Amino acid sequence: MVDSASDRQEALGQSEIFLDFQDRLSRVAPVDRPVLLLGERGTGKELAARRLHFLSKRWEGPFVTLNCATLSPTLIESELFGHERGAYTGAEGRRIGRFEAASGGTLFLDEIGTIPIQAQEKILRVVEYYFFERVGSSDQIEVDVRIICATNADLPALASQGKFKQDLLDRLTFEVLFLPPLRRRGEDIMLLARHFGSRMLFELGIDEVLRFSSEALRSLENYPWGGNVRELKNVIERAVYRAGSGRIKKIDFDPFVSPFDVLPVREETIASAEQTRSVNISAGFKELVGSYEQQLLKEALEEGRYNQKKSAALLGLTYDQFRGLLRKYRDQLDTN
Repeated sequence: MVDSASDRQEALGQSEIFLDFQDRLSRVAPVDRPVLLLGERGTGKELAARRLHFLSKRWEGPFVTLNCATLSPTLIESELFGHERGAYTGAEGRRIGRFEAASGGTLFLDEIGTIPIQAQEKILRVVEYYFFERVGSSDQIEVDVRIICATNADLPALASQGKFKQDLLDRLTFEVLFLPPLRRRGEDIMLLARHFGSRMLFELGIDEVLRFSSEALRSLENYPWGGNVRELKNVIERAVYRAGSGRIKKIDFDPFVSPFDVLPVREETIASAEQTRSVNISAGFKELVGSYEQQLLKEALEEGRYNQKKSAALLGLTYDQFRGLLRKYRDQLDTN
């Protein structure tokens, strides 16, 4: 498996925290020891593992990956160590495992915290003695592999609960690198957004310069980015595709917000407000408008589960407009 130019290009950033991470990664890359990558989903753990490999002395060797979370406990050992013909029902021939395939290079184990204890014991043996047996065989196979692991789980906590071998954790943590979340990389958000957006314009064959409205810029900078760089990539590519041009006026963060969910809220709110108006018409215009706005805010907050960005979208307001109304009626709404 080889890395691609597009993967390398996405390791972009100019923020201090990102550059510090890249510096630490570059320093440990030539040291032929295991590295553990810790980070939230979407922070680029596999991309970091590839960079570790290609900056190491093993760069000409294979880079083999395995997402451990995608395999059942009964298959993980066969995937890691291979099997002989007849080792189990359905094993019709010999199969080479990931350790054997990665010999001379790097093996990247993603979601390492999901590996069963029995398989952990065999991995520990490989790390310590550099050999293993295929499933269904007693013949020892020697390998020369550098292991890089990644997870977003709390491995020390799992070890204290007996769900992860402490000895293996000790062997895999020559260095631990923490990937910074995108919300801590404020300077990088628009750099990455322009990169992803320009590339999407090229893919769609749109010969235009990418431009963001002031509203779109504010929303991108204020969004918490729970899915990190992967989420940003999806959001920007979707925005360019929906705009059909290089002019991005609005950002839709949640593809699961249905326009049909907005209408009933507004209809019910309007009906309720009309009923209130018919009863309290003597209250005066400003009071009625204020009451209606408060009711809209309450309905939107409830529908958006008190996520202010989603609530603003439900009302067709910008985040700043919505926050302004909340400040205006903070005493009545008690949203703090």
